Parts: sequence; structure tokens; C-alpha cells
Amino acid sequence: MTKTVRSRFNHEVGESVEGCKILEKRIVAQPDPIERRRGIYDYLVEMPPAIVKARPAREAASARETAPALESFTRSTPDQMRGRVIRRIPSR
Repeated sequence: MTKTVRSRFNHEVGESVEGCKILEKRIVAQPDPIERRRGIYDYLVEMPPAIVKARPAREAASARETAPALESFTRSTPDQMRGRVIRRIPSR
């Protein structure tokens, strides 16, 4: 898998940027030493594959059982609040 990384630092093909190996280099803006301005470079880098940990079946099943269904949610009524006061902060 590859991605493009934009950088103001000059690297060469084969070096490493953000932990990925550079495959291609493209100059977006040339450096200008008279104005003391760095160049802008696009690097096509090879990303290492993302490591995905598989959850055990038991954990996955228990997570589904404990999470409430979306349809079952209801808002509390004032009687259920039992005297709790919601204070509103005035706008400035």
C-alpha cells in the first residue's frame, strides 16, 4: 500500500520518511536560496500493512449483549430525574 507525503525537507529515493520507505520523489516548488526559502517535495512512500488484532469470539459476543439497542433508548422524564436540577449557564 502506498501514500503521498508532502515535506519541506529534501530526501532521496530509498530513504525513510515518517517511518515509510520513499519510492518516488516529485518537486512541487523549487528551493530558493536567495530568498532563503525551502523547497516543497511530494514523496510516494510504501506503507507497512496495518496490524489488526482480532477480538476473541467471546469478547465480541459479550460486547453485543451489553450494548443497548438503539431503539430501546428513551429520554428521562422529570419524575425519573427525582429532583435533580439542570442549571443553564447564561450566554455572555
